Amino acid sequence: MLKRDEIINILNDDTKNDWLFTLANKVRKENVGDNVHLRGLIEFSNICNCNCKYCGLRCHNKKIERYRILKDEITKIAKNASKMGYKTIVLQSGEDAYYSSDKMIEIIKCIKQFDVALTLSIGERTYDDYKAFKDAGADRYLIRIETTDRNLYKQMHPNMDFDNRLRCLNDLKKLGYEVGTGCLVGLPNQTIESLADDILFFKEIEADMVGIGPFISHPQTPLNNAPNGNFTLALKVMALTRIMLPDINIPATTAMETLNPNGRIIALQSGANVVMPNVTSQKYRAKYEIYPNKICLNDNPDKCRNCISAKIESIGRQVATNYGYSHNKG
Repeated sequence: MLKRDEIINILNDDTKNDWLFTLANKVRKENVGDNVHLRGLIEFSNICNCNCKYCGLRCHNKKIERYRILKDEITKIAKNASKMGYKTIVLQSGEDAYYSSDKMIEIIKCIKQFDVALTLSIGERTYDDYKAFKDAGADRYLIRIETTDRNLYKQMHPNMDFDNRLRCLNDLKKLGYEVGTGCLVGLPNQTIESLADDILFFKEIEADMVGIGPFISHPQTPLNNAPNGNFTLALKVMALTRIMLPDINIPATTAMETLNPNGRIIALQSGANVVMPNVTSQKYRAKYEIYPNKICLNDNPDKCRNCISAKIESIGRQVATNYGYSHNKG
């Protein structure tokens, strides 16, 4: 297993990139096989009470048109996704207090009728909320740490508490969720050393899924003039995460493809084994603008699935037909 100094050296040395990506792909193949798991993503609310400096959904952004999708429409979208063959639904939103524990329990129970695994990505909640969601049928929870550098976390997340973020991850682990986390690569003032610490953190908490995305500057945020993150560096962080955690699920993130037209396919050939096509209704997609220039905003869900399936098959891989549970959970 790589040590901190070795990770830092690899991140700093671009002469070893081909070796790194080839090794990560080999580790992926040996540990999780050639199947690519598709997760149908429903972005059901862009209302957020947080004010993260990099995010277009931040509460101080007054130029965004806000929306909420209610239970019946969420259920309909999920049902259509299950008919298209998705075996996992991902419910993602801003931190929107409208969706109380009771409302989320109703939504979870409706979606679980469709014989799918369910991932929640709805931010920081109480232990009791997480337990109630698990009892209702939720299988996985995604809550990205974004950075393990406490000072940088504080800079990027006004009025948020790094220790509470850790508390959430620990609570989710205790409750038996498959736990997903991840980081942004390329944040202003981020160091290579802190990225190495991020990778070691993923290993330390034994994450079941890790999403790595490059920072992309949004014009309606305080970081509007900051340069975008580097695609290759984000890919290297992802590849090293695969090597350090051989049997976890790692998505080829949409942000990768925003910076590189073939970003998701390159990621799949460098250690990733998951893709999360957007199954949200077209009328909402452009409004969920965490970062600008997101791909596939005008495509319908059927087209998205057919397109990514063809790309996956073009590199000799196949779309998985099972739920894609973490290997250490059966």
